[in-house]
Amino acid sequence: MRIVIMDGSAANPGDLDWKPFEAIGNVTAYDYTPSDKIIERASGAEVVITNKTPFTEEIVAQLPDLKYIGVLATGFNVVDLKACADRGITVTNVPEYGTFATAQMTIALLLELADKVGLHNTSVKNGDWVRSTQFCYWLEPLTELAGKNIAVVGMGKIGSRVAIIAEALGMNVLPVPHTLKDPAKEYTFAEASKKADVITLHCPLTEETKNLINKDVLDTLKDGVFIINAARGPLVNEADMAQALKSGKVAGFGCDVVSVEPMKEDNPLLTSPNTVITPHIAWAPKETRARLIEAAAANLRLFTEGKPKAEINQVN
Repeated sequence: MRIVIMDGSAANPGDLDWKPFEAIGNVTAYDYTPSDKIIERASGAEVVITNKTPFTEEIVAQLPDLKYIGVLATGFNVVDLKACADRGITVTNVPEYGTFATAQMTIALLLELADKVGLHNTSVKNGDWVRSTQFCYWLEPLTELAGKNIAVVGMGKIGSRVAIIAEALGMNVLPVPHTLKDPAKEYTFAEASKKADVITLHCPLTEETKNLINKDVLDTLKDGVFIINAARGPLVNEADMAQALKSGKVAGFGCDVVSVEPMKEDNPLLTSPNTVITPHIAWAPKETRARLIEAAAANLRLFTEGKPKAEINQVN
């Protein structure tokens, strides 16, 4: 079996290996594949593994040997699922490899907004504490999170883990599941967002959730709210968020994702105050990436054994 890994350096920049896939077939791994090389590199392969390299209808139509596309991620929007289904190509993803790491990043973003560790570390390294006449100082207001309301939007594996950590910090969790099961304990998005001191997003990107945070919603929120997005960039209307940050309506916005990645030079968040932005690295701890590779290889191995859709995480 010929296996081609299209953009392996995202998950494995050299600190891991491809042995789980090498145990299944003959592996060729590319660090990155530009669009004009996709068909050339994938030709003749029965299996391709992709993270962000797109497989559109036009591309899969030119790959008659292709039987399987393994997405080395949870999101699979880079693959045309219908085109693959029409051609008998199985598409799989890895749905739950990054729960702990993404929850950890969510809390890291929140703590940075609350305690401004990076700002004060830079200040100290620049000599401000050495020159200080007082034993301590702070450059901007700091926030104690205990007793604050946090709306956790999306109560899947990641959102549930974030809720546990937030409760350990003494916060009041307002859970917002996709579908209300217990209205006495759960909230709609509209209910929770209006009560929240912090809103953190952990829902999938759908037509319903695209631009979930927009001007109309922002106008209904408490003044000085913190908002965190470690889910999908388009959940937030970035122009509306930039305006809310400039006006002070939103006291801080922390995100690990943006609407277009890599981030564009004209993204309004780049010049917005009170933002903490990381380059989509919630999934990047070595332990997390190793788990991802193992899980993606397990999908493929089970596929070769003829296991059913649910066992191989088939998405088409």
